[in-house]
Amino acid sequence: MEVLTEVRERMARAGHAFEEVKTEISRAVVGHEELIEQLFIALVCGGHCLLEGVPGLGKTLIVRSLGEILNLTFSRIQFTPDLMPADITGTNVLTDDPSGRKIFEFQQGPVFAHIVLADEINRATPKTQSALLEAMQEQSVTVGGKAHRLESPFMVLATQNPIEMEGTYPLPEAQIDRFFFKLLVQYPSKEELGRIADLTTTSASASLRKVLDADGVLAIREWVREVPIADAVKDYAVRLVLATHTAGDGSVPLTQKFILYGSSPRGLQSLILAAKARSLLSARPNVSFDDIRSVVLPGLGHRIILNLEADAEGISPEKVLAEVLERVPEVL
Repeated sequence: MEVLTEVRERMARAGHAFEEVKTEISRAVVGHEELIEQLFIALVCGGHCLLEGVPGLGKTLIVRSLGEILNLTFSRIQFTPDLMPADITGTNVLTDDPSGRKIFEFQQGPVFAHIVLADEINRATPKTQSALLEAMQEQSVTVGGKAHRLESPFMVLATQNPIEMEGTYPLPEAQIDRFFFKLLVQYPSKEELGRIADLTTTSASASLRKVLDADGVLAIREWVREVPIADAVKDYAVRLVLATHTAGDGSVPLTQKFILYGSSPRGLQSLILAAKARSLLSARPNVSFDDIRSVVLPGLGHRIILNLEADAEGISPEKVLAEVLERVPEVL
């Protein structure tokens, strides 16, 4: 009985915190409700996000506002072709100690923050892009043979501009796979554009209230992993991932024709963790089939690699996954 009461309290606290975050962020950001929910889910799951959208849609504002509301440190890195790894991680600087001796002292780079916005990450060279790999996977950076731990919670939000691709360095598959979600930032509707104009062309500016801190985020992260998932629901997630492989059990016609490589096991981990978080934030005691379906596109879309035939026919990962969702039954 005590365990059941504790579980209900956790669900209520997590759901209340999320509702406060949504309410507060709506004072600074117009629209993007689904995007904000997915960002928060990734944060409480310990994941990173890749944001794709044209300039001017408020990606930086969303990330900065989220960090302010959660009382987390925020850092922005503008990726350019001349950016070096040390500009991200930091470097050892020669300085004087109190006795006057010359010593090397580590000077932290902008990656040392709770939330790091990697703006236009595909503008930097692969060498610089790889500087984020250790930070994203191990939550540490190694400089001069010494590892330096990053703050917790730690989240990388990287943006890509899908329009101008000349002079860019596409992210390697190994790094893309380390992103928990890939999220598309949609263009606002007519009503939302009007609200944006009202919000940004007056002298008044929104002052955001802090509703959660680092300890609160870490607590919710622990609660997420304790949400139960039935074997039938877990099996459904497994079959969805296998259906993205041409040689997998239950692969669908579009998979057989257009996919070169299917999702990695990290895709399954993302599906289950995100579904658990969605269940917790909705104050439900267990994961449903709908929870799994709702996170398939952001969780698997960037993890499947299409062949040249798909590119020629204009087939997108979203179209393939839509057929996977349609053809894979919930229960065999």
